[in-house]
Amino acid sequence: MAQAARQNHGPLALISTAINSDGKAHPVENGLAAVTLVLGAIAAITSAFHSLHLVSSWTGLVGILTGAWGQFISATTGERFLLIIGLGAAAVGFFIGMAHGGLFGGVVG
Repeated sequence: MAQAARQNHGPLALISTAINSDGKAHPVENGLAAVTLVLGAIAAITSAFHSLHLVSSWTGLVGILTGAWGQFISATTGERFLLIIGLGAAAVGFFIGMAHGGLFGGVVG
């Protein structure tokens, strides 16, 4: 019964329980999922602006790489769910950023 008194029932505890469904902490995997989500959101949002193609293409590329590594080492379904959402957003942002000018700003050599 002592465990029941120590439980935290806040929104972050609920998210943590959903992501770590096996009852163990996975700080590296959860960190990669969070970074992938943030990078994917940045890439997708900045891809709507033609002049921000450098930001969208680079954040999309890094988001794809972190998401792929996160998928490789993920331990739970909750982590994989967040990683796939972040990967999709990062890929959309990356490809639209590439269509708008690419990683190096369309430098002509």
